[in-house]
Amino acid sequence: MKSSKNRVEEFIRVDHAGERGAVKIYEGQLLALNTLVKDENLKKVIEEMKVHEIEHCEFFEKEIKKRKIKPTKFLPLWDILGVGLGFGSTLLGKKAAMLCTASVEEVIDKHYQNQIDELGADEKDLKKKIIKFREDELHHKNIAYDKGATKKGLYSVMDRIIKTGSKIAINISEKI
Repeated sequence: MKSSKNRVEEFIRVDHAGERGAVKIYEGQLLALNTLVKDENLKKVIEEMKVHEIEHCEFFEKEIKKRKIKPTKFLPLWDILGVGLGFGSTLLGKKAAMLCTASVEEVIDKHYQNQIDELGADEKDLKKKIIKFREDELHHKNIAYDKGATKKGLYSVMDRIIKTGSKIAINISEKI
């Protein structure tokens, strides 16, 4: 399957926005953990996951520049929403903070898998990176569930809200 140039540009634009969004979510969570919520174990877990997201974001930042792709016009809004989501979910407690990670990663898992399936041999290096990043995201999802993420009770509503917001951001960021 041959990848069209426009689709690859959309992939890179949206992945850049998404990875930057993940960094911002973790920054929001760490802001809450450094100010209002004291949980050193959770802070350590989030700091470790943030390192991967920075690596992913830096890769897509380089691709944006190298390929002369315009980033999404919504980056400033996604930054604010990401920090807010991270901060707010952490104020709700450890289960909510970890559900935030799990919910986002479940959307990204499918998102990256669709890209992997669509990318052709002409983009084997990009495909290899996305495969690796998807594995990192699945690892984050597993950590989140190990650390208390749940979809029981009202957490199921939070899960749906986060997933819906993530899907909307993906659809917008691909195009604009």
